[in-house]
Formats: sequence, C-alpha cells, structure tokens
Amino acid sequence: MNTTPVLTLVVWIPILAGALVLATGSDRNAALARVIALLGALAGLLACIPLVAGFDPAAHGMQFVERAPWITRYNIEYALGVDGISLLLILLNAFTTVLVVLAGWKVIESRVAQYMAAFLVMSGLMNGVFAATDAMLFYVFFEATLIPMFIVIGVWGGPNRIYASVKFFLYTLLGSLLLLVALLYLHLRSGGSFAIADFHKLPLELGVQIPIFLAFLMAFAVKVPMWPVHTWLPDAHVEAPTGGSVVLAAIALKLGGYGFIRFSLPIAPDASHSLAGLMIALSLVAVVYIGLVALVQTDMKKLIAYSSISHMGFVTLGVFLFERLGMQGAILQMISHGFISGAMFLCVGVLYDRLHSRQIADYGGVVNRMPVFAALFVLFAMANSGLPGTSGFVGEFLVIMSAAKINFWVAFAAAATLIFGAAYTLWMIKRVVFGAVANDNVAGLHDVEPREWFILGVLAVAVLWMGVHPAPFNAVLEIPVADLLEHVARSKLP
Repeated sequence: MNTTPVLTLVVWIPILAGALVLATGSDRNAALARVIALLGALAGLLACIPLVAGFDPAAHGMQFVERAPWITRYNIEYALGVDGISLLLILLNAFTTVLVVLAGWKVIESRVAQYMAAFLVMSGLMNGVFAATDAMLFYVFFEATLIPMFIVIGVWGGPNRIYASVKFFLYTLLGSLLLLVALLYLHLRSGGSFAIADFHKLPLELGVQIPIFLAFLMAFAVKVPMWPVHTWLPDAHVEAPTGGSVVLAAIALKLGGYGFIRFSLPIAPDASHSLAGLMIALSLVAVVYIGLVALVQTDMKKLIAYSSISHMGFVTLGVFLFERLGMQGAILQMISHGFISGAMFLCVGVLYDRLHSRQIADYGGVVNRMPVFAALFVLFAMANSGLPGTSGFVGEFLVIMSAAKINFWVAFAAAATLIFGAAYTLWMIKRVVFGAVANDNVAGLHDVEPREWFILGVLAVAVLWMGVHPAPFNAVLEIPVADLLEHVARSKLP
C-alpha cells in the first residue's frame, strides 16, 4: 500500500510550479521566471524517481493507486494509477519538459513567465491524462491540455499563428465531444461508475461496440493524427515556436495512441477486431502516402511534421495487429518518436534562431561552420530513418516483424517507410548540412552553445541507449501488453 501520493505529486508539482512562475509577473522578472521554471521542471522529473524505484514490472494491474471522492453525486473520483505503458509516457513527458524549458531560455524574450508556465501546466495535465483511472478525470485532463498548447501557438507562433491555433483547437475539440458522449453512455451501462476498469468489464454487444469504437476513433485519430484528419498538424508545427513543436510531437501526439490502448481495445474489443482492417489501411496510408508527401517539402519543420505522421502510423498499425511484438513495438515507437522528433525540431530551432529561416534552400554547407551541431543533426536524421543501433529502429522493426506474421503485404508496405524515411530525411541533410558553404548567412554561423550542446547531447544519449539496449523499456511493457491482449482475445467474437 502506497502512503505517499506519488502520482499526485507527479501531476501537480509542474502545475503549481507553473502558477508560481506566473506570479513573477512582468518581463522585468524574466530571469526569476526562468529559474523557477527550470526548478519546477526538475522537481517534476525528480518526482518520477519513486515511480521508477518502486515500480514492479512483474505485477499485474495498476500500481501507485490513489483514490479520493471528487464529484460524489455522479460517482466521479480523483483516481490515479500507472502500469508500464503509462509509466514510460510520464517519464518521457517529465524529461521533455526540462529540455523545453532550457530550449526557450534565451530565445523567448517577451512574456517569458507566461511561456514557461504554459509548458509546466501542460506537463502536469499530460501526466494526469496518463495516470487517470477515472474516465471523467481522464477527459478533464485530456481536454485541458488543449488550452496551454493553444496559447503557446497563438501567442508565440509565426505569422499565421491564429489560423494554426484555431484549426488545432477546433479539430481536437470536435473529435473529443464524441468521446464525452461515449463515456456518458458507458457510465450509464456500468450502473453509474466512471472507473475505466469497470468499463473494461462491460459485456457490450457488437452493435453497441461499433459506435463506441467510432466515437473513440474520432477523438484519438485526430490526436495521433491519422490520415485524413492530419491536416492541422503541419500548420501547427510550422507556426509553433520550437518548444511548442517539441512538446506537440514528443508528447501530445502520444495521447491518441494511448487512448486507443487504454480505451478502444479493452472497452470495444469485438469492434476493434471487426474494424482492424480499416485501422490497418488508414495506418498504411499514413506510413506510405504521408511519407511521399514529406519528400516534396521545402520547409524543414513541415518535412519533420509529415515525418511524424508517417512514423505515428506505425503506432496504430502495431496496436491493431493484436500481436505481442506489434503492441510492444507500437509503444516503443511512441517513446522513440518522442526522443527523435523532439531532437529534430530542436535542431531546426537552433538553425532558425541564427538565420530566422526554415527553408532548406537557404542553407548548405552547415557542417563547415557548425561541425558539432552537424554531427548531432546527422545522428538524429539517421535515427529518424530507422538506422539499426538507434531508437528509431527498435519499434519499427518489431511492428514490421509482427505484421509479417499476419500478412506479408502489410509488412511489405510498412517496411516501405524505411525507404521513404531515409529518402526525405537524407535529402534534407544533404541540402542543409553537407557541401560547400552556400551563402554569406551560412558563413556567419557559429556552433552550438553549451546549453544547446547539453540539450541535444542528452537526447543523443537517449536515442542511442534505447537503440542499443531496449531491454529496460521492454521489461515494463511485458505484463500490461500481455494482460491487454489476453483481455481482447478472450472477448473476441467467434
């Protein structure tokens, strides 16, 4: 029995730190705001240490469970718990938040306190999404994450930031309204409970499961995002500041994949099997078609944004193969994508801070002026291409291997993304990094500063560590993945 409310600390330390940062007021106290934000982000990361130290990989069910009455009239509880899946995502979120605060240390010069506070609050809310075991609490956290990201894009974004932020908000909000309807229906069917575990036990007929599954699909597909509801993502990435792009790619996109795993499969298992062909087809379109779209991009941020859609297609593909390796590969792909996409956007941010351009044509020969940066950028590009020995290889390889057990052509189509990924990533690297110095602007570049070197160096270690030694990540996934697949298989219609 856990006496310390570890998960409450993990959720609320960043949020309270964000409130404290806001209290610093105007930009006259910008230096203080930065320091408090960094301390708050580090405190949020340190709060995760008891989770790692006390987590039992061999245990079934949720750990570090906390329950308290919240809205008693409707049996809504403040209920938290983690398994191996949510544990990894919480750690990724806390780790990324520290890097984002450091990344904005010098770049953000106006409304510093508000900028830093937005990311801290968002970090706590996302931890709440991953830890909530009450469906209504999950929904509150799930929707609340929209607000700080909307503000970050709309206030600190590019010239078309209003359009991008409104589009982001409308897409994600409209999809989530159907999720709310589905949760209310499940609440009634379960006799008045909002516990997600109670929803998993409901004996729903296929005719009921299918509309429930489709409601979940609309909410979570937008978050992933899956084709064809992906168009908000490139706009959001292009207009967002570097920190916004990092959090959006590294963490926010994972909410959709997590939702499929936590809600769609266990609550509507028969519908999941019945509609698996549709989900696999949509995933392959994202993997193949969006990979081709990335090939023709001239803006580095937009290219990486489309790359994210393609790579996240592996997540939904792995989930709906209903096979152990595929499911583990999907979750590992989410973690790996968090490292790699975050690093790629940070690399673009380093260049943008110097030349204020994201256009590939404005660069060339960067390696001649920034050799350390170029080495790191090339490493992340190789990982984005799925090079063995990097984290980008692990999840994709497991999903492809799992797909080969089910259908050779599905595996063949999925493997094609390794070719497309290498093509668009290496094309960008060739044009930006290598060759002779292209112009006077590139000639005036200077290499990474200690702060930038630390941020990218830490991500490089993470990418290589997961690629060379993925066993610790796999170890915490074995039991929750096996339990989920056993539940889905047991519920499958004959």
